[in-house]
Amino acid sequence: MADPKSITLDVRTLPPQEHRSSTVFALCDSLAVGQSLIILNDHDPRPLYYRLAHERTGKFEWDSRELKPDEWQATIKRIAP
Repeated sequence: MADPKSITLDVRTLPPQEHRSSTVFALCDSLAVGQSLIILNDHDPRPLYYRLAHERTGKFEWDSRELKPDEWQATIKRIAP
């Protein structure tokens, strides 16, 4: 059962890079404190982490892991307004 405090987005289904980033950032900005966005990707989303940490300093926690080759999951949790 999915956590009602989380939203899952498979970015592999979205158009090219810039559209992916803007979609992820819009969803992150819409999260309430305590709510999470889980993204699925085909590569390590570390560049997104660095951008989020720089542009939204102190607002999110990040956890990412490789589930299997070519499948990564990142959980972005809102911790501050």
